[in-house]
Amino acid sequence: MTQTHHRSAASGGEAALPGPLTMLAKGAWQALLIAGIASVILGILVLAWPRETLLVVGVLFGLYLLLSGVLQLVAAFGTHAATSLRVMAFISGVLAILLGLFCFRGETQSLLLLALWIGIGWLFRGITEIIAAASDPDIPARGWQIFLGIVSTLAGIVLIASPVESLAVLTVLTGIWLLVVGVVEVVTAFMVRSRAKDLPARV
Repeated sequence: MTQTHHRSAASGGEAALPGPLTMLAKGAWQALLIAGIASVILGILVLAWPRETLLVVGVLFGLYLLLSGVLQLVAAFGTHAATSLRVMAFISGVLAILLGLFCFRGETQSLLLLALWIGIGWLFRGITEIIAAASDPDIPARGWQIFLGIVSTLAGIVLIASPVESLAVLTVLTGIWLLVVGVVEVVTAFMVRSRAKDLPARV
């Protein structure tokens, strides 16, 4: 009788333990909630202080250029690659360091370089997408690929033509996007939480 009682208690205790899927669902909503709140706060900060946000991004961009330049110099002197590749790495590293130092001469220089960097990247990406989609008729969503390539190309041209003004507008749009994404993630977190309560304990 005692053994039967212990077995039933043990089985009841095992049934009360949550399964891995239930634990994952109950923990996922907290991660979503934290990410959503952080996104909303960051979006508010970006919209409240767009100029200061641009300055911080410009400083980080300058630090990135300095670090990448140093790493390329180390790679140029420390690898056993071909001489031509080492020379290219050395030149690229020196240019990156010079551009990084140029960023710290003033806020306008860092923002100008950042906008040009993004604009050139978008321009090359858009041209690449257009050529790839136009040359391959079997590519999935070919029309959308060409459309996105055109949009990226035009955005790159606008950034290159008026870099600082375009970057300021881009900062505001980024703040709005962060706010929208944050609100959606917070709502999704509470939806996941409510659905996790209906899951069986052993799922």
